[in-house]
Amino acid sequence: GCDPKADSTRLILHAKAQNTITEMAAEVGSVEDLELEDVLQIGYGDVRCAESGGPEPGVGCAGRGVITAINFLEEEGAYEDDLDFVFYDCSATWSAAASPCRSGENKAQ
Repeated sequence: GCDPKADSTRLILHAKAQNTITEMAAEVGSVEDLELEDVLQIGYGDVRCAESGGPEPGVGCAGRGVITAINFLEEEGAYEDDLDFVFYDCSATWSAAASPCRSGENKAQ
């Protein structure tokens, strides 16, 4: 999820909010210093969850957090062959970010 409240995965994880990739990267120095197991949490039904995070509303480009998170997850092998689905929690204002999903660019290679 990319909600500033980082609560997209809350119900699946039975928790208040998951730490975001953006927050964790800031704590350790950069996203390159993170490991996949640092950002993924396993929830109900073995659903793997991650929150991208981003700047406070009105401070910066939220898209940067989403792009950074997706690139990190791809590079670290989060999108494995054993996944049945990948869901992105995007608001209506994220229609440009959702375009690759709608156009089929997200298919396994």
